[in-house]
Amino acid sequence: MLIFFACIAILLVGYKFYSPFVEKQAGIDPNIKTPQERLNDGVDYVAVSPFKAFLIQFLNVAGVGPIFGPILGALYGPVALVWIVIGNIVGGAVHDYFSGVMSLKEDGKSLPEIAGKYYNVIFKGVMLVFTAMLLFFVGVVFIMSPAGLLSNLSYFEGTFLAGNTFWVLAILVYYFLATLLPINKIITKLYPAFGLLMIVMTTLIAVALLMEAPHLPQVNDIFAYFHGHHDHDFLAPNPDGLPVWPLLFLTITCGAISGFHSTQSPMIARCLTNEKYARPVFYGAMMCEGIVACVWALAGIAAFPGGYVELKAMLAQGGPGLVVNHIATSYLGIFGGVMAILAVAIFPITSGDTAFRSLRLTIMDAFKISQTTLHRLALAVPILGVAYLMTFLDFSLIWRYFAFSNMLLSTSVLWLATKYLFDRGTFHWIASIPAVIGTAITVAYIATAGIGLNLPATYSKPIGIVIAVVCLIGLVTAHNKRTATA
Repeated sequence: MLIFFACIAILLVGYKFYSPFVEKQAGIDPNIKTPQERLNDGVDYVAVSPFKAFLIQFLNVAGVGPIFGPILGALYGPVALVWIVIGNIVGGAVHDYFSGVMSLKEDGKSLPEIAGKYYNVIFKGVMLVFTAMLLFFVGVVFIMSPAGLLSNLSYFEGTFLAGNTFWVLAILVYYFLATLLPINKIITKLYPAFGLLMIVMTTLIAVALLMEAPHLPQVNDIFAYFHGHHDHDFLAPNPDGLPVWPLLFLTITCGAISGFHSTQSPMIARCLTNEKYARPVFYGAMMCEGIVACVWALAGIAAFPGGYVELKAMLAQGGPGLVVNHIATSYLGIFGGVMAILAVAIFPITSGDTAFRSLRLTIMDAFKISQTTLHRLALAVPILGVAYLMTFLDFSLIWRYFAFSNMLLSTSVLWLATKYLFDRGTFHWIASIPAVIGTAITVAYIATAGIGLNLPATYSKPIGIVIAVVCLIGLVTAHNKRTATA
């Protein structure tokens, strides 16, 4: 129990004391006009109150990410909680904050456009490709997963609602409307309520676990974990021999650090009424997602009397969705079952629709296309048409590419934030250190993974570290040369 409260306390302390320091480096000016004030168009640039903006951002970046990821990460034991807390404070919250701030400072533009300004057209092109790829994969994944869940509910047996095709098409129709319509027609009306629902559900699960769970992890469990596997080695494997580095960091992204979040920030940056709201909205939403992730990692560890073996068996039987249903119904009864269905059906849909909306914004920004109704329609139709065809492919393959592009994009955004801070002459290490770590993890993963080079871990780890250090040295050298000639 102590480790859980310690994790929550550290996240809150990070927001209280570290986030103001981060904000100080960003150059926030509450007296200048925001993009929403200067560019109001009634479609994407629409004034939204800071509380609503926080709830929308929280739900957009969360979805089922901080639920499913931590449940899968629980297979690694209590070290999952350590990664969530450290990753959130050092990496994820900084990543989310600067992705929002940089967009605020650049008329609400998407991150690839900002990358073109601070680096060059090559970096812009690479970032555009991976941003578009990630958004598209997120959208496709969040068509397939909720459609599969809804079509298999026992309530719908024997009816047309039991067909997967019906739910795929229904979700696509909704995505089409959410992509096309002004943000204040659907998103600002429904999402604050869904955001509150996630907060309520997470709170109830946390209280129930603390009162009734058979095995709550203790602080000494972490030391026992390392000692029992690899003589205190941070790179220790889980019981199946899977190494923490880099696999845990890609298993748990939402809650720790996720590139997808940076694709959502410009959408809310276009709606903020003052720059001073950037910290509670962007940094605050990520901190709250870290709390959600800690709760579900705790659930994956503590809610199974049979421990790792029982959790693994349930995951093999029905994936993290079944685990969510088991935990919610076991501790909250029928009410919990209803909330579980909402969590694994509605929450991914709220990420999928904003993924396609952000994809529309990103592409139209990149090619300087005006956001008229006809142009939005001309782009939404082919994107969602291709997305429908993708639902016939293997889900696990799409998920693997999503995981890699997600980590790669988050690392790219941290390098972009580093350059932003370099140019401001402020403390760049708050972004450059997590950028180096993210690069080492991303390179190690693609070097080890079957979709990459498939090298042994003994080679991939040092390769990742060396490339990460070279990137930092290259950036510092280039910046110093430019400063010397200025």
